[in-house]
Amino acid sequence: MSLKVSGRIKEILSIESGTSKAGKEWKKQAFVIDSGAQYNPEICFGLFGEEKINMLRNFGPGQEIEVSFNVSSRSFNGKWYHNLDAVSYTHLRA
Repeated sequence: MSLKVSGRIKEILSIESGTSKAGKEWKKQAFVIDSGAQYNPEICFGLFGEEKINMLRNFGPGQEIEVSFNVSSRSFNGKWYHNLDAVSYTHLRA
């Protein structure tokens, strides 16, 4: 299931990287948009993989974008954690 939301980029966080248990290198990056909603307007999305991260280089704080994303949840030690994984994003206006 893919959802969409639009907003203005508030912050682009630093790239994180590491090595999986299988020895494979990975990279991820997060960015925050302000959706303008009355309650909880700030939304943090994750990007996984160098291709998606490289696409973010064309964007910066203050730009308005539309983000397509997937929601996923997992349980760990009796607690639930949620991810908003950006699938694609499109520039709306400067």
